[in-house]
Amino acid sequence: METTTPLIMETTSERNTAAFTHLSTLSQYIIPFGNYIFPIIIWSSYKDKSEFVNHHGKQTLNFQLSLLLYTLILALIAIPIFLTVVLQNIPMEVFFNDDNYTIRNFDFQGNIPLLSIGATAVLLFGVLKFVEFFLVIYASIKASNGELYKYPLTINFIK
Repeated sequence: METTTPLIMETTSERNTAAFTHLSTLSQYIIPFGNYIFPIIIWSSYKDKSEFVNHHGKQTLNFQLSLLLYTLILALIAIPIFLTVVLQNIPMEVFFNDDNYTIRNFDFQGNIPLLSIGATAVLLFGVLKFVEFFLVIYASIKASNGELYKYPLTINFIK
């Protein structure tokens, strides 16, 4: 559940810095690991200067680290399942005819429950990324309005 508490006195600069800390996580779509690098740089530069930016920086990093943990767990579920299903069906035959190919002897029948679990893990990952995008935008709006924000389902790695 979200917890918001208004802060009493923070400057426009602090609000903008806190909002930018949240928005900097979206750099992950352009720069690998940007969702960790830029918030760490911003947070470490301002954490001693502003309690407001310190709070938002911690929340941003804790949320990103929590998402990393959830993603690793989902990957540890999905990848072995899909590899197991493919490796069990290695004696499959692949025929190439001109621009087409046909796969024979690939049997999904005995693996439907296992594949369902793997597909669910992949679907949950997609939902996680979708929700992450909107929560980052929401948190940045809260920060720009001068409110404290706590991301839902976040583990407090940095206290």
